[in-house]
Amino acid sequence: MDERRLTVIVVPHGDLETRTFEISYRKLRVLGWTALVVVSLLVMMVAFWFTIAAQAARVDTLEQELAQLERQRTDVDSLASLLAEVEGQYARVRELLGADGAAAGQEPALPDLRTRAAPQPAPTVDLWPLTVRGYVTQQLTPDVRHPGLDIAVPQSSHIRAAGSGTVIAAAEDSVYGRHIRIDHGGGIETLYGHVSQFLVKQGQKVERGNYIALSGNTGRSTAPHLHFEVRRNGVPVDPLTFVRKP
Repeated sequence: MDERRLTVIVVPHGDLETRTFEISYRKLRVLGWTALVVVSLLVMMVAFWFTIAAQAARVDTLEQELAQLERQRTDVDSLASLLAEVEGQYARVRELLGADGAAAGQEPALPDLRTRAAPQPAPTVDLWPLTVRGYVTQQLTPDVRHPGLDIAVPQSSHIRAAGSGTVIAAAEDSVYGRHIRIDHGGGIETLYGHVSQFLVKQGQKVERGNYIALSGNTGRSTAPHLHFEVRRNGVPVDPLTFVRKP
């Protein structure tokens, strides 16, 4: 054990007595380490306090940014609702006026009365129009503002004919983008919208299950999907009454 001692002599001015203080080296080391620990703790506490103060100062800024994001989200939701309503109204106008005939400046084709004399067998339109199941994001609405099924699928998925028939349109417009219409007879047509690539051409006969196009994101569309319609005598009907989801 270290028994050495440190002596401190205090000599005051004047007539005051001289004082002597002694402390062992062991106690001096203990005091030194204690002082070092205390100083270290004080430094850590000050640093921690500054960190907390800096984070607290950001709270107001973050709250303002959050409020701004909430306002922007409300504006986006309003715009999305307005866009959906406009799309529905546009689809109804297309159905009432006959989009393809109006675009070409032609009169709507009159029905052939001779077909009524000899009833034809109902066409078979029952095949899911994709080789994959996909995900139905929207169905036909009761007010026909949305006249068919929207089926989300990866880009360039194979689209197939839901039944045998004749391709009466392989065209493009601002709403459906690239789209295909097939006449299956008996007043039944199918439409396949927003495709990226045609695999058939107008006037071509196709069999049930033939590949006719690849899915895409053309026209008024926000993500790759297939818009699938079934029309009876020009009026959209629920495709799920004809085809069954996988």
